[in-house]
Amino acid sequence: MPARGVLLDWRGTLVRDPDDTWWVRHGLARLGRETPDDLVTPIVARLQAALELPEVVRAQRDADCSADRHRAATMLWFAEAGLDPDLAESLYEFDLEPEAHTFYDDVPGTLEVLRERGIGVAVVSDVHFDLRPEFALAGLEQLIDHFVLSFEHGIQKPDPRIFSMALDALGLSPSEALMVGDRPSRDGGAVTAGIATLLLPRERAPGALGAVLALAGS
Repeated sequence: MPARGVLLDWRGTLVRDPDDTWWVRHGLARLGRETPDDLVTPIVARLQAALELPEVVRAQRDADCSADRHRAATMLWFAEAGLDPDLAESLYEFDLEPEAHTFYDDVPGTLEVLRERGIGVAVVSDVHFDLRPEFALAGLEQLIDHFVLSFEHGIQKPDPRIFSMALDALGLSPSEALMVGDRPSRDGGAVTAGIATLLLPRERAPGALGAVLALAGS
């Protein structure tokens, strides 16, 4: 049966999730610092190692339930990685900017076709800030019917309640929707809510959202 609504993850599905090297290099450059590989590479290695520490894992588990919780969890991570305060702040602030997460080229066309077909669209994201201005800046806000953002509701994926909120906003039952994301551990929670789910590879190919149109039907 053709879907009457599509729930879309944000980071890694609609926008690129840059690798840590890119992120660190830009964070340093924003401070006017040099960015040679022999400086960037050790910082990236320390960040990746610190992300495995038990206390960091615990803090990250529900970090997107509020803006304050996310900042605290991220700053803990940065501190455990040995980042100085200025670099920690630079990296954190940079991740709030559109430059750090550009839309994939296939997103506008896919959203336009969904709109033409009368298929409702909700963005369902574990995130700590409002995504609406970024969609507006890209000229895409009018193609999204609802935004269900974790920090606004105090819950995050894979909690089935966040998917149910999106269904309620679209006025749909689980059998009428398709969830699209890239993380089994998070987006896969939609299955628990009874929603058919498409998981894209983390390094997805150009045009991968074409599968959404095929699965959504007409």
